[in-house]
Amino acid sequence: METSKTPTRIAIVAGEASGDLLGAGLIRELKKHLPLIEWMGIGGPEMIREGFNSLINIQRLSVMGISDTLLHYPKLLQIRKMLNKEWKKNPPDVFIGIDYPYFNLSLELRLKKLGIKTVHLVSPKIWAWRQKRVFYIKEAVDLMLTLFPFEENLYKKYDVPVRYIGHPLADQIELNIEAEPVRKQLGFLPQDKIISVLPGSRASEIKYMGPLFIDVMHELNKHMPELQFVVPTANANLKALFSEQIQKKGYNLKLKILDGQSREALIAADFALVKSGTATLEAMLLKRPMVVAFKWSALNHAIIAPQLKIPYISLPNILANQQLIPEFIQSEALVQPIAHKILQLFQSAASEALKTQFASIHRHLRQNANQQAALAISQLLESCRS
Repeated sequence: METSKTPTRIAIVAGEASGDLLGAGLIRELKKHLPLIEWMGIGGPEMIREGFNSLINIQRLSVMGISDTLLHYPKLLQIRKMLNKEWKKNPPDVFIGIDYPYFNLSLELRLKKLGIKTVHLVSPKIWAWRQKRVFYIKEAVDLMLTLFPFEENLYKKYDVPVRYIGHPLADQIELNIEAEPVRKQLGFLPQDKIISVLPGSRASEIKYMGPLFIDVMHELNKHMPELQFVVPTANANLKALFSEQIQKKGYNLKLKILDGQSREALIAADFALVKSGTATLEAMLLKRPMVVAFKWSALNHAIIAPQLKIPYISLPNILANQQLIPEFIQSEALVQPIAHKILQLFQSAASEALKTQFASIHRHLRQNANQQAALAISQLLESCRS
């Protein structure tokens, strides 16, 4: 029997840098399962490097929070209409929305009504707030791929087709990593006391977290003048923004600002000060004790905070279902309490026990996520053809 030369048409939309990385890993694995693929949609440089054809620059989708989304809504609506029109005319075999739920779920609902199979990779945080979104998701997706085990259980409860695939970061990061070679690479000595400071990967995050974290560094420096700080910045614009904030404060700190290299910054550090988000997961997988802080606009906080259904915001605490690491949120994100907690960490002997707990979670998340996702998508496509 002659093998068909018709390519499988796969549409993907990734709305930000983290989705671009997930998309690139998924594309690499899908190539192993499907002999001929035609790619289309929106992706970033990592996906494009894998042969993906992005219709527009991913930066046009870059927004944060409700207020930012509202501000850019007309632009986002126009892009979504363009994609819907294009794929109504030339339908893909499957659409994969990577994270970016405000945009992707709405697009998925429209495409599913056209008979196009839809997959959503990375569950929206329905376990944290607005749980009733699960009914909308049930209408919009043929398959939900979750990165965390507790998410799969929630979707099964509502009869949403779901598969837990594990987290790609847990696959990429080794269970044990030597810090000394990385310290040497970054110009530190073995005896140096180092704190990695991660204020965020977007301008809007640096706006809120930068000044707070700079003040915390200054406070820590008063008590431990030997401390050295390393701050990875995602791009040149954010490096310039953070450097400007430092200059305005006028503090004299032992500080290295890096171009990217967030993983190296965390490996080299004794402890980390991290804005809540994916960086807390990476710090946990690298077995770094941390303090987490989070602030955002008053509008975002006023809308979302009353709806939160969970006691924690950082992924290590959520995954452990207990407070492994301290959190300072919004009005509690203050210089003195954060600095005091970090100083306590330096004097505590509990770090080794914490690293053991981190390692246990790490092992549980190592599931060959890209392979699991590609297999699930291939099976979905096969079920359509049979």
